[in-house]
Amino acid sequence: NTLLLRAIPGLNEIGRALLGSVTEQIMLLENIGTSVLVSKNQLPELHKMMVEAAGILNIEPPDLYVRQSPVPNAYTLAISGKKPFVVIHTSLVELLTRNELQAVLAHELGHLKCDHGVWLTFANLLTLGAYSVPGLGGFIAQSLEEQLFRWLRAAELTCDRAALLVAQDPKVVISVLMKLAGGCPSMADQLSVDAFLEQARSYDKAASSPVGWYIRNAQTRQLSHPLPVLRAREIDEWSRSNEYRSLLKRATQMSAV
Repeated sequence: NTLLLRAIPGLNEIGRALLGSVTEQIMLLENIGTSVLVSKNQLPELHKMMVEAAGILNIEPPDLYVRQSPVPNAYTLAISGKKPFVVIHTSLVELLTRNELQAVLAHELGHLKCDHGVWLTFANLLTLGAYSVPGLGGFIAQSLEEQLFRWLRAAELTCDRAALLVAQDPKVVISVLMKLAGGCPSMADQLSVDAFLEQARSYDKAASSPVGWYIRNAQTRQLSHPLPVLRAREIDEWSRSNEYRSLLKRATQMSAV
């Protein structure tokens, strides 16, 4: 819970000090120098997808960069008071359909909409291996790593919901999770969302015993993201909830005004 992290005395101030202007400048220059900045005149289709998703979520579109990488990934870097930006890897663009890619952009926008801010950036720097930032390694060593990862896993589930609000089709979001778990462009047409959801139910059954619960907890406690099958199950369940239907109805009414 973001509010719980902020409630820890001095923690927010320490985080901002560690992730201040120097860190922001490092990451900004890194992306400007090694990635492609998306705009109306550069990769206009991606730009359109970002603007559409931001409009649905009622948020200002951040800068979007495309970075060459064989590892399908997307992440957001944001420090409160500074302009945030989203990075997507070329292999992710190749792996996903247009609707799936927009769902990923919506997921990243969800982090900004929920004001995950400095803690998301802190966690992303950690998972990206940026231990060279002065003071970062020592701070992590002082025991907040596990709590931070627990928060980040919850934040990812929240942002999967933002993806669904934009995609408005749970199969699109689940397909993204499935492809990230074990997909490639040459096999995309053979992948089954229904089979992946059945796999999620099998996982729940296997992990339901006391021993299974202990093993699952040990395997996931230091993960930055929930397991793909668990994310798929969560978004499938939420897509049938009254909360989702209410939010979707409200968004439809607002767009009609």
